[in-house]
Amino acid sequence: MNMVGMGQAGDYMVGLTYSYPHRFWTVTGTDAERVENQSDDSLHLMATVWDPETSLVLPVSAGLSIAIEQDGETVAEKDPWPMISQNMSFHYGDNYQLDSDGMYQVTINASGMNERRMGALSGRFEEAGEMSAELDFSQATVEDLAFERFPEREGNREALDLMSMEMMPTAQLPAVDSLPGQSLGTASGSDEVYAAQWLTDAEFLAAGESYLAISVRSPYNRVPLPMMSLDGVVEADGETVYDDALSAAVHPVLGYHYGAIISTTTESPSVTVDVVSPSQVSRHEGYETAFMTTPTLTF
Repeated sequence: MNMVGMGQAGDYMVGLTYSYPHRFWTVTGTDAERVENQSDDSLHLMATVWDPETSLVLPVSAGLSIAIEQDGETVAEKDPWPMISQNMSFHYGDNYQLDSDGMYQVTINASGMNERRMGALSGRFEEAGEMSAELDFSQATVEDLAFERFPEREGNREALDLMSMEMMPTAQLPAVDSLPGQSLGTASGSDEVYAAQWLTDAEFLAAGESYLAISVRSPYNRVPLPMMSLDGVVEADGETVYDDALSAAVHPVLGYHYGAIISTTTESPSVTVDVVSPSQVSRHEGYETAFMTTPTLTF
């Protein structure tokens, strides 16, 4: 892929890249639907949004919008899909159609976050932000972008390595033994890994409170799986102290996760997590059949 540009958009930092048009799969419930390349697709635009202070990549559930102009006229305007790919992890992307080679102005608007922001992220990213970049588009340049095939590895249970980008961070969750709090263990769905953490001492907790965090990631590269729906039941000392949805949240150390503040100080809870719906993010090739089940897990 090639870099277009990056810039501040309110509290966010946004980086914009492009590649050749891609086919991908959108997800509705537990069904994935392939989106084929169209004959007039010019390129695949990709936007990454992150916190410039912590370099934490931020999935924004309210989404992004991208408008492309040339000579003051809008030539393309649509919201990119939240996506995951094996080597780029979480980002926003879609195929766009341009009129011809030339210079274009790309404007990205990132909505305010609905997810709970915790720790150093508290109170930030509440407002939308906007950034613009100049795209010098050439069809020949797009066609010359390098790619690699892996015929000997197709169908194996593994994943490509995450790419390393000097100018932009890549979304990756901490290893389980680096997560804060007490580990209640890990469990697996068909592909994804769930790590349950129990925090009784954190700056966002009041007296008598604990925090349950469920960190959901891919098994090989710890790619976060946003936009899931999880319910949780917590029992302490033989009593049910929580039975409700787990909210999407971001924390500088926990990263993106699903959690709840619970009125108990027990150090040995019993936790049941019910996956109501899998991650609703779109998928690039290699992830089109993964992370689609709805297990019930105990910790």
